[in-house]
Amino acid sequence: MALKEAQPSFYFASEAAALSSDSVPSLNQFRNLTTSNSKSEPSSPSPSNSTEPNNSLLRAVKDRFSLDEFLNDRCKSGDISHSNALCLFDCMLNKRSSPPPMSSFNILFGGLAKSKQYDTTVSLFKRLNSVGLLLPDFLSYCILINCFSKIGRVLDGFIVFGRMLRGSFTPNVVVFTSLIKGLCAESRIMEAAAVFMKLKAFGCEPNIITCTTLINGLCRIGHTIVALNLFEAMADGNGEFGVMKDENINPNVVTYTSLIHGFCHVDDWNEAKRLFIEMMDQGVQPNVVSFNVVIDDLCKNGKMNEASWLVELMIQRGVHPYAFTYSTLMDGFCLTGRINRAKALKLFDEMQLNGVVPDSITYATLVDGLCKNGFVLEPVELFYNLKNLKCELNVLSYNCLIDGLCKSGQLKVAWELFQRLLHEGLMPNVFTYNIMMHGL
Repeated sequence: MALKEAQPSFYFASEAAALSSDSVPSLNQFRNLTTSNSKSEPSSPSPSNSTEPNNSLLRAVKDRFSLDEFLNDRCKSGDISHSNALCLFDCMLNKRSSPPPMSSFNILFGGLAKSKQYDTTVSLFKRLNSVGLLLPDFLSYCILINCFSKIGRVLDGFIVFGRMLRGSFTPNVVVFTSLIKGLCAESRIMEAAAVFMKLKAFGCEPNIITCTTLINGLCRIGHTIVALNLFEAMADGNGEFGVMKDENINPNVVTYTSLIHGFCHVDDWNEAKRLFIEMMDQGVQPNVVSFNVVIDDLCKNGKMNEASWLVELMIQRGVHPYAFTYSTLMDGFCLTGRINRAKALKLFDEMQLNGVVPDSITYATLVDGLCKNGFVLEPVELFYNLKNLKCELNVLSYNCLIDGLCKSGQLKVAWELFQRLLHEGLMPNVFTYNIMMHGL
């Protein structure tokens, strides 16, 4: 399957409206689009019901200079609360005789979006649009499309895209990237690929974020060869898929990690390994996620020597392992039957020496593996070691240990741990009671 084959799938009913000027939604549809989806945002309070504006907000809207200064100070950094945003919006909107320009509202909307208040941004935009004082400009559309894509309403984003075209605005790569991200987030990868193929028709060239987003999406659905073709187009800059040579579009650690994870997912370890080595040869420093992806795949395939060596390599390169890294390694040793008391204690010591605190998942993984390999008392010793480290253990950790003790006939110790679980304020679940009932 080639990436170009995805193009026809773009023209399904909902999105066709966004690329055909003959079928762009009407202005009324645009004004009401925020209520067309079940994932509707919380309605913002009307001016009469909103929180009373404080003095600093009132001073801010007194004149254009003060307003812009306030907006630039608070909003561009994303440092604005929900209540302050509502108050400021009401004050701005109530200046009907001389309303602030659209650029001022854009700064407010941009600040809300930067602080991830996407629903509020959409709601306030709807209110401003319904009043009809100001017409949205290019930046307004960009912000709104991004918000819809972030909250799982990418189809509404395409409606806004249609209004952008009807308003004679030319979408840029940022707009297309937002739409592609939204489609990928909703697992509509082939439609995202089709949108990607439309960039050239609009005179746009994809950037590193556009390409990496699509590569990640393609890898998630197993189309690793197509993803690799796009990756190579990025690296070569041969014009394929509209990707030209640009120093700002060189594959980065996220791009490589997405591909490596994709090839691990389809059990192509050789290609994953090749890409990992290539990444380091190209001077792209693997991060903890990159290492974890490869370590996890090695452990699942029983390659424990390579996985252990890779943990050492990441430490040498200044990349600090997570508790997840060691949990993965422990799980691998347990699955291959290569775990014992000495190995377990060694791994725990290594974790602490490298500044990693074992968590409940680490403990549950190790307990389950030790018990399945015939070691029962060792997990009890580790249990008290973790309690001394003030590690918070959850019900899963207790369940694994109690189950192992019951199966080995250590019923008295199992009962003591059950009592301790209650003493710690944890609530036994149905699995805990089933373990105790079968054990006793």
